[in-house]
Amino acid sequence: MEDGTDTRAIVTAALCVAIAVAVAFLVDRAFQRRGRRLAEAVLRGQVSRETDTRLRFLRRVVYAGILLIGLAGALSQFAGLNRIAASLLASGVVAAAIIGFAARQTLANFVAGVMLAVTQPIRVGDWVTVEDRHGQVEDVRLNYTILRTPGDQRIVVPNEKLASSILVNDTLANDVVGIEVAIWIPPGADAARAVAVLGEECGGGEATVAEATPAGVRLAVGGERVSPPEKGAREAELRGRCLARLHEEGLLEGFGPPGRS
Repeated sequence: MEDGTDTRAIVTAALCVAIAVAVAFLVDRAFQRRGRRLAEAVLRGQVSRETDTRLRFLRRVVYAGILLIGLAGALSQFAGLNRIAASLLASGVVAAAIIGFAARQTLANFVAGVMLAVTQPIRVGDWVTVEDRHGQVEDVRLNYTILRTPGDQRIVVPNEKLASSILVNDTLANDVVGIEVAIWIPPGADAARAVAVLGEECGGGEATVAEATPAGVRLAVGGERVSPPEKGAREAELRGRCLARLHEEGLLEGFGPPGRS
């Protein structure tokens, strides 16, 4: 008799999980197809980056919630687990400590993901720099965010790191960014003349003395504003033009790199 009860419990639990997976999948597909159209109808226009990011996050929260409900229903079929659960609830402090310790990183990333979705320091489509990693935000998920680099690589960043690190968002306010390169000249070179020469070369930007050391003088040269995907190539182009011009003017004679860029 007990074997028959256990078998029914296993079958019922498996059915609960299967139903939860099927419902989660169908809801996710429906949300993906119709959520954007509904948002466009409500907003009477294209969905903004902020709305797109929140829609993606909400979709994944709903998906995870349905799976958790199905798993809870499956576990409730086993009487032994019910007794264990009751024991844990009776010692709630111990259970909370154990669960919190085991899942602290996952929970921290999830909470950070909620904060990112609500406060929107980054949005899907933004170009950001995180700890010298530069790329476009491709997706914001429950526990991590995916960046796509200009070389089409994917960088997976835990949401907790995004929430706690210094984050540079090039497109938070505008869709174009300024470019700037560092150029070194010898310590005895005419810095004022170099600034004037490079000011002409950068075409609408400006050149300034950023740093002076015994090894040389660093000039900061700015250029025109460009779209984020073009930033690296345009900075390399500007750097090459500046160095060529300084060579023509004789301002780099007898000078080796000071060990910086």
